[in-house]
Amino acid sequence: MANCAQCGRQLSGLSFGKKLCPWCVQHEAAQRGEDVPVQRVEPAPWKRAQSSSMAVTQAIFGINVAVFLGMAFAGVSIVSPTGPELVHWGANFGPLTIGDGQWWRLLTCVFVHIGITHIALNMWCLWGLGKLAESMYDHGTFVTVYLTTGVFASVASLIWDPTRTSAGASGAIFGIAGALIASLYLGEFSLPKAAVSALLRSVLKFAGYNLVIGFVIGFVDNAAHVGGLLMGLLLGALLAKVAPSRDHVLRRMAVMLVGVLVIAVGVIWLQHSPRAYLLHAQNGYESLQGGKIDKGIAEFRKSVSQRPNFVDGHAGLAEAFARQHHDQEALAEYKRVATLDPGYENVYFNMGVMEARLNLFDDAISSLLKQRQLADDRDNENLLAEMYKAKGMKQDAAAAWQKAAQFPASR
Repeated sequence: MANCAQCGRQLSGLSFGKKLCPWCVQHEAAQRGEDVPVQRVEPAPWKRAQSSSMAVTQAIFGINVAVFLGMAFAGVSIVSPTGPELVHWGANFGPLTIGDGQWWRLLTCVFVHIGITHIALNMWCLWGLGKLAESMYDHGTFVTVYLTTGVFASVASLIWDPTRTSAGASGAIFGIAGALIASLYLGEFSLPKAAVSALLRSVLKFAGYNLVIGFVIGFVDNAAHVGGLLMGLLLGALLAKVAPSRDHVLRRMAVMLVGVLVIAVGVIWLQHSPRAYLLHAQNGYESLQGGKIDKGIAEFRKSVSQRPNFVDGHAGLAEAFARQHHDQEALAEYKRVATLDPGYENVYFNMGVMEARLNLFDDAISSLLKQRQLADDRDNENLLAEMYKAKGMKQDAAAAWQKAAQFPASR
């Protein structure tokens, strides 16, 4: 589609001759003294500011650096911080974000970074894209786009893997890239078309290159990148078509409200996600580690109710019952685990322990012999010896104790 050579407005596809919009044609006629109402030359609907400040970009940059320095001064490694350290500083982690209702993590994780290389790359990208975005949008629109796309990137990360720990500004940066791509492609500018096309190609190359790198490097949270990019494309397209002028304050607020509504839909979907069983299982193990056994049982029950054949859920439920000495219930769950996955780690040993507690010596011996065939160790042989002794099988007990002595210290 052609653009007006005078003001940059888009023209219809059937425009011939000199490419001028009706406003500029009327203006030129008035300049020649023709009897037409005098009209001023209208500025382009979206005029990129040439001397816009980078106040918002600098502020976001400063917050990210301040958080990183705070982590470093608190003793967190600047090279490879651990998962628990990142979670402590506000990283996105499904079992807490969704399971415990800590929704603020969807935002705080945007300002937390996983090492100095991570923050250096993100801040380098933020500086370049932020400068361009702030010259196109007003400060309020820019920061809202940044935060909205960053939060949706966090939601997308959880949708893809609700048990993953994620952090970083890259989702929001991809969001800014997406908004710029849509705005540059769909908007009308006073800049020459070649200049706009060059900017568009530059941002497209940035987004494409980094997405490919994310897919190649397995540990990169590409779900967050894609989520941020898609939200950015949506907001950028709406801004270009519905509210290109900085005077369209209410329209721009409506556009941002659309973004918030999309985030709300994503959160609701997460809460009823087919993969929510993973969150409940993770919450269950977290609860067991914290000594909250009843809560752990409740979480594991939710997990297996959503996915009846989820082996880890049944194994966690069995462990929780065993800690409460509900041996019958624990044994039933361990048997379920063995049925679903006969090679599950130590499942027959754990069955043997429960059977020993219930004085089911023959069953315990059978289970422990199965464990011997899969992965024997000192604990398995010692318990097997005790079961043989309880049955009066002294020679078998002695042989099991002798075999136990050949293994290193217990697990």
